Amino acid sequence: MLRSAPLGRYQFPVLAPEYSTWGEEQQAWRNTALFYDLSFHMLEVYIKGPDLLRLLSDVTANNVSNFGKNRGKQLIACNHEGQLIGDAILFGLEDDECVVVGTPFAPDWVSYQAATGGYDVEVFRDEGVGTYNRRGFRYQVQGPNTQQIVQKASAGTLPDIKFFKIGEFTIAGHPVRALNHAMTKLPGLDQTGLEIYGPIEYRDEVKAALLAAGEEFGLKEGGALSYSTTGIPDGWLPLPLPAIYSSDKLQSYREYLPAVAPEASISLGGSFASDNVEDYYVTPWDVGYGKVIKLDRDFIGAEALRAAAEQPHRQKVWLRWNNEDVTQAWARSLFSDTPTKTFSVPNPVYSTCQYDAVLLNDEPVGVSTWTAYSRNVGGFSSLAMIDADQARDGTEVTVIWGEPNGGSGRPHVEHHIQIPIRATISTTAPE
Repeated sequence: MLRSAPLGRYQFPVLAPEYSTWGEEQQAWRNTALFYDLSFHMLEVYIKGPDLLRLLSDVTANNVSNFGKNRGKQLIACNHEGQLIGDAILFGLEDDECVVVGTPFAPDWVSYQAATGGYDVEVFRDEGVGTYNRRGFRYQVQGPNTQQIVQKASAGTLPDIKFFKIGEFTIAGHPVRALNHAMTKLPGLDQTGLEIYGPIEYRDEVKAALLAAGEEFGLKEGGALSYSTTGIPDGWLPLPLPAIYSSDKLQSYREYLPAVAPEASISLGGSFASDNVEDYYVTPWDVGYGKVIKLDRDFIGAEALRAAAEQPHRQKVWLRWNNEDVTQAWARSLFSDTPTKTFSVPNPVYSTCQYDAVLLNDEPVGVSTWTAYSRNVGGFSSLAMIDADQARDGTEVTVIWGEPNGGSGRPHVEHHIQIPIRATISTTAPE
């Protein structure tokens, strides 16, 4: 079902593809600052009640004992076998209230647990994804000039906000909050980022104030094309397949999800092809969360994770793709009688969940996922999950580009041949 689903890669709603050019927008997050409107594409689930902390503690693999008002936290949701369902960000609104923000997989899982687990909480799902009919707005200002821009837009009310903490202030006379986190971390640079949010009725005035304040500091507005590339410098590995499709323990969860849920329509593509859906499941270690999971407490999946803690894992790495090989793949997709898979720029990913096989000495050692071109790097890079004993800086591997047997026949997958592309492993983000 997943390999034949007609969807291509995720398309960000409402955002224009570009507001200047995607390359200039990428350079702005490194050199000046960039503004993204994040109000449309993420599911937001509001949870309030005396059992909030107990619910969150039961569903996430990291420690949330100190979570509360004006704190941010990661949510790392696993199934009972310790495989990742999804991740999200928790925004503490009050000590007994938060909003879960992210791709649908983790918020859906939390909603289900809240509804079926006997917790004393109320849940409101903001289902206005892709529309202006939402409870609030959400803006990201990212880059070295962020503090000066927001300080000016706030008329000096911006407080000192520590990393992954939330501050309250005003913009254009309206109350807002901001989470301090960086979407596009770059080595050696002060990459402050603020995710600013507030009630929907203030969205236009707050946005206008931020853009006006940013004029003297080189602020640019970012579109969907550049936004699709932010995961690479940030190191966030987006959209691994949620591990929900095979376990008998999750039968009731699958029945709980509506037929139109994203989990029922996402596409699975790439050169890694297996008949066993569990071969696409990942663990928190595989995607880089090994340092933040806490196994000295009980939560869904804790027993399985404790049993697997000393076993070999995969490691999240960056792959810097070989320029000559990419050029050959690109040219053959356009001019050859035996074309390769189309290589779109800046993001050639063509499935919701992309898994491309990575080989070392012709042996499989992992999968490459999200791929993008960066003007700051001057080439293509991808995030990958590689067998930890092979994840060494400078090691050359091969990414297989294109699907087996001429492609899957989905609307976004034309008939093509596979081609090998050399890539070099790095355990730090490419510069």
